Amino acid sequence: MTTDDTEFLRFPDGFRWGTSTSAYQVEGAVGADGRGESVWDRFCRVPGAVENGDTGDVACDQYRRGTEDIALMAGLGTNAHRFSLAWPRIIPEGGGRVEKRGLDHYDRFIDGLLEQGISPLATLYHWDLPVALQDSGGWRNRDTAERFAEYAVVCFDAFGDRVRDWVTINEPWIVGLLGHQLGLHAPGEKDLKASVTVMHHLLLAHGLAVGALRTAGREDARAGIAYSLFPNTPDDPSDPADVAATAASDGYVNRWFLDPVHGHGYPQDMREHWEQAVGELDFIHDGDLGTIAAGSDFIGVNFYSRRIISAGRGDGPWPWKVEKGRPDVPRTDLGWEIVPDDLAALLMRLHEDYPGVPLLITENGAVYGDEPGADGAVHDHRRIAFVDAHLRAVHRAIGAGAPVEGYYHWSLIDNFEWAMGYRPRFGLVHVDRRTQRRTVKDSGRWYAGVARSGALPPIGEDVL
Repeated sequence: MTTDDTEFLRFPDGFRWGTSTSAYQVEGAVGADGRGESVWDRFCRVPGAVENGDTGDVACDQYRRGTEDIALMAGLGTNAHRFSLAWPRIIPEGGGRVEKRGLDHYDRFIDGLLEQGISPLATLYHWDLPVALQDSGGWRNRDTAERFAEYAVVCFDAFGDRVRDWVTINEPWIVGLLGHQLGLHAPGEKDLKASVTVMHHLLLAHGLAVGALRTAGREDARAGIAYSLFPNTPDDPSDPADVAATAASDGYVNRWFLDPVHGHGYPQDMREHWEQAVGELDFIHDGDLGTIAAGSDFIGVNFYSRRIISAGRGDGPWPWKVEKGRPDVPRTDLGWEIVPDDLAALLMRLHEDYPGVPLLITENGAVYGDEPGADGAVHDHRRIAFVDAHLRAVHRAIGAGAPVEGYYHWSLIDNFEWAMGYRPRFGLVHVDRRTQRRTVKDSGRWYAGVARSGALPPIGEDVL
């Protein structure tokens, strides 16, 4: 037995034990209190775009049940929560008039968190672009980055006295890939050059917002991006072609975003890949890289699985192919490989490549479809094992020097999961789709014990 198996693993004092949500996925009330239409409102109306014709119109009704959900967090013993502010709720047309009722809603929500001793981590953009901006080109239009910076200033002014930490953009690669290259997410575009243009403008928006935060925020305010980071593993580590393809895939998924934000500019190998694929990158203007490198006070790590790469065509215009994974590796109900060791390695790599930058696990979780049993409880023991394994990986990385400040489980509650609708269940809390009844799962009670004690128990031992 290893030390991990037989001893409590204590995390550093002040470690953030958190949960995560995003506005469109939980709030519902899409027509309430002057909220404007978002690209996801429109996308959900496209026949076949979302499984089962699901929409976020009601979602988890958190707009009306925020107090109840904050009480759930308090019951879980968490001390941190990541949520997103809905741009269409605050500035319905994307620019111009500010909707006070939207600000008032988030005032109440933030105050409610703080009253329970829960530190807020606010995300400015979690994919719900106002339709008015999309009709003017959306993120393909450079002006949207300017409008985002104006929206950010409104949020900093309204909430910056209580919110210290801000995520500017959630998963810019996914926005570009699924929203603009493959058409699987809102706004449903299929344009390769548009996708890389969008990614650039999202990073530009981050830089502009960080610059605004330096002048409009509180003195200790911090900002970062929550990246969808995927370790890339060669299908055959002994094959030089697979190894080279893996390095290129890493550039596409990870380095294209991390390097410019941290002052290294766009990686040259990926610039060449993009130029071969779409031509001149004429959307990158003089001074943009300096703006993008305005600073990132932490790296937000959204981690779910990995990519196994082989040489050859298969992933769009790139010289690599994403393989299905190893047959002997366990998987979630969504078919994603469970690879906590890859998380530990990723955290060490970030620490080595971008030294001195704090790390936050801004999302980590798994889909398991467990429903309430005859006793009314949800016995999701597989999720407990998943979270336990990933927290042990985080603990190992901290022990090796990685400056990980916190872990935010995705998600607090079962919610709307974009194009997959309500089928995937990520939550620590089960939500009955018909009644909106919340039931804390066994995993939620387990996580509560860990959060309250600040330590993982020996494997197989209960902490409830």
